[in-house]
Amino acid sequence: MSTQDAELIRANLAVVSPKAADLTSHFYALLFLREPALRDLFPPAMDTQRDRLVQALVRIVGDLDNADALAGYLGRLGRDHRKYEVVTEHYAVVGECLIAALARFSGDAWDQATADAWGRAYAAAATLMTGGAEADALINPPHWNAEIVGHERPADDIAVVTVRPELPFPYRAGQYTTLETPWWPRVWRPYSIANAPGDHGLLTFHIRAVPAGWVSNALVRKAVVGDRIRLGPAMGEMVLDHHTLHPVLCVAGGTGLAPLKAIVEEIVFAGHHRFVDLFYGASEHSGLYGLDELLRISQRSPWLTVRPALADMPLAGISGGVADVLAEYGPRHDCDAYLSGPPSMVLDSARVLRRLGLPQAQIHFDPVLTGFGTPPADAHAVGASV
Repeated sequence: MSTQDAELIRANLAVVSPKAADLTSHFYALLFLREPALRDLFPPAMDTQRDRLVQALVRIVGDLDNADALAGYLGRLGRDHRKYEVVTEHYAVVGECLIAALARFSGDAWDQATADAWGRAYAAAATLMTGGAEADALINPPHWNAEIVGHERPADDIAVVTVRPELPFPYRAGQYTTLETPWWPRVWRPYSIANAPGDHGLLTFHIRAVPAGWVSNALVRKAVVGDRIRLGPAMGEMVLDHHTLHPVLCVAGGTGLAPLKAIVEEIVFAGHHRFVDLFYGASEHSGLYGLDELLRISQRSPWLTVRPALADMPLAGISGGVADVLAEYGPRHDCDAYLSGPPSMVLDSARVLRRLGLPQAQIHFDPVLTGFGTPPADAHAVGASV
């Protein structure tokens, strides 16, 4: 993309961002008016879908100067859209409706140069997305059917759900996938995978039921062993770099433990025994549901230190919220830090790490799952159910 196109698109997005809710509603109204059959590909309630469109636009515009990162993101996005039954022919009408919606809400800021810039940008993005989808179709199904083979309730509002996919499910520790339940067809929600890949082929998820969380409440309170769900492809960029043996710092909040537990398991399986300092915080004791297992792993693995944190009571002589404990006990300046949990915890922890001198490039969290915008009720926030 030319520098001029990138500048025009950024300037236009700044104009329409305050009207994002109305813009996205108008976009989908145009889309369903033009192609009524497309409505069947979407969930009954469209709030989440509108948020995703805005988040995708913000992510794309943010990466306009980073061609490799943008190409990777769009390829993965195209691959993920296969589970919605999106095909190449849909992209043209989507582009037309998107540009029409942008034009309507840009007012006097819209001109032919801006329209042409968005047109070229969308054409390039659609090419990358369809290319990613077509390449993925050669090796993977559009989604994976899976059976629930384990369902435990370590707390009233938390379930540890283990599933067995019918086909091999490729992923890396630290990644997430999206889940669809039989109770809410076409409603997909992202959850981090809580175990490293193994020969057993099982996937485990840590799910907290939240108010208005359709999928989370179904999986915590309705699902039983034997029920079947569907999985989208593995996504996410918060994975270990095995080309370095830097110490690892993990900061987890609540069910944000899931991807970090998988990363710890991957280190165990790899046999590298990198020094790992894991800070694990929650607002109440029941939120530290995985603490006993972590402590058992640390007893067998002297390279792993586990530091629990509760804001309202000391644990093992440690007191304060997870960011407070992090400020007192960490980090090593040569470490790679991985953060997962509610957005406020991730922001606070990232600020502590930067204040302590850790370079931004060594602080990792999943940008797709930050939740710093307007996430759906049972979506993840940096790899965790909020």
